[in-house]
Amino acid sequence: MQIINLTERPEFAEAVTDWQWQAFGSENSREFFSSVVKSCLTGADLPQTFIALDGERLAGTVGLWRCDLISRQDLTPWLAALYVDEPYRSRGLGQQLQKFVLEHSRRSGFRELYLYAGFTGYYERFGWKYIGDALDYPDKPVRLYHQSL
Repeated sequence: MQIINLTERPEFAEAVTDWQWQAFGSENSREFFSSVVKSCLTGADLPQTFIALDGERLAGTVGLWRCDLISRQDLTPWLAALYVDEPYRSRGLGQQLQKFVLEHSRRSGFRELYLYAGFTGYYERFGWKYIGDALDYPDKPVRLYHQSL
């Protein structure tokens, strides 16, 4: 399994967009996710999207974003949009993608990283500390997590 920046294989941008939209979006939000993925292709420090490849097959994706939760714009940066394709689930790829973003963030000079989830029990297994609750747009309760780098 190889994890690389989407900028190295931009031909996977549409597939990543569809995964993010289907996993995290709503009926009318595909263009939103498309704009996020496109902004990752500019080469800027943030946002960035990383992909996991099994040979030439796309297996998963994760983002490093300036902000992933509108109600908590005071926190930055964020591990965002972690997605593993169905055949690759329960094989440790989600953990590998998290480790990759943590290391990349550390090398980039960040001292902390945040994420949010609407569930409990997964991220805690990988060292994420629950730091409280927040609201995702428009009023969905979510859990905030933090890791010091």
